Amino acid sequence: MRVALGVEYDGSRFCGWQSQPSGCAVQDVLARAVAAIAGHPVKLVAAGRTDAGVHALAQVVHFDTDSLRPDTAWVRGVNALLPASVAVRWARPVEAGFHARFSARSRRYRYLLLNRPTRPGLLAGRVGWYHAVLDVAAMVEAAQCLLGEQDFSAFRAAECQARSPVRTLTRLDIHKAGDLVVFDFAANAFLHHMVRNMVGCLVYVGAGKQPPAWLRQVLAGRDRRQAAPTFAPDGLYFAGAEYDAQWALPLACDPSPIALAMES
Repeated sequence: MRVALGVEYDGSRFCGWQSQPSGCAVQDVLARAVAAIAGHPVKLVAAGRTDAGVHALAQVVHFDTDSLRPDTAWVRGVNALLPASVAVRWARPVEAGFHARFSARSRRYRYLLLNRPTRPGLLAGRVGWYHAVLDVAAMVEAAQCLLGEQDFSAFRAAECQARSPVRTLTRLDIHKAGDLVVFDFAANAFLHHMVRNMVGCLVYVGAGKQPPAWLRQVLAGRDRRQAAPTFAPDGLYFAGAEYDAQWALPLACDPSPIALAMES
C-alpha cells in the first residue's frame, strides 16, 4: 500500500530535504523513523525539495509498504522516533497512482522577513532580516511583472537541474505583519533558489536600490548575473502543495505561528 504523510520541520538543523551520505537531511531522519514503524527500509518522495536552512509548514511525502499499520502509528509512532524539529501532522493511505511530487498541481512558499534595525534573537534561523525600512508598496508594484507564465532564467541557481526555466507564477502577495514583511508565492513548480532570488530582488526595490521597473528588465534579460544576490534561507517555508480532490488529502496550511505571534 502507499501512504501519504503531512510533515512540518525546522530546516535550520538540517542540510536540506534530500538524503545525504552523512545522514544530515530531513529525508534521512524521517526515513529512519518510518522504517522503524514499518519494519523495513522505505523510500520517501516529497512534493518539494527544500535546501539547507529552509523550513516546511506542510510538506507532503509518500512511501510504499506491505506493513499494515493504523494511521496513528504513522503519526504518533513515527513522531516518537523523530527529533523535536520534525513532526508528522497526518497520515493517509492513498491509491498507488498518487505521487507526492508528480501529482501536485501547484506548490506554495512563504517567506518571512524581519524588517527592523536590529537582527533577530528569538526568531534567529526562522526569519530573514533586513535592517533598513522597506517600501512595501514599491515591492508590490514591482512584483506584478512576475505573475503568469514566464522564463525565470534570471532567478534560477547555476546548479538548477530543471529542463526548462519556464514556470507559471499564480500568486505573489506581499504584506506587513508587525515587524515582518510576509511574501506568499504559488506556482505550478519552482526552480532552484527561485523564491530566494525573487525576494532578494524585491528587497533591492523596497530598499530603494532599484526602481520597480528594474525587476521587469531583470526578468526580460534572463541573466542571473543581473539580479540581486540570493536571499538567506532562514525565512523560507514550504507552505504546501495542491492536489486533485480525488486524493482526499488534508491540504489546509495553518498560518505561520511566527507571523501570528508578530501580529499580536
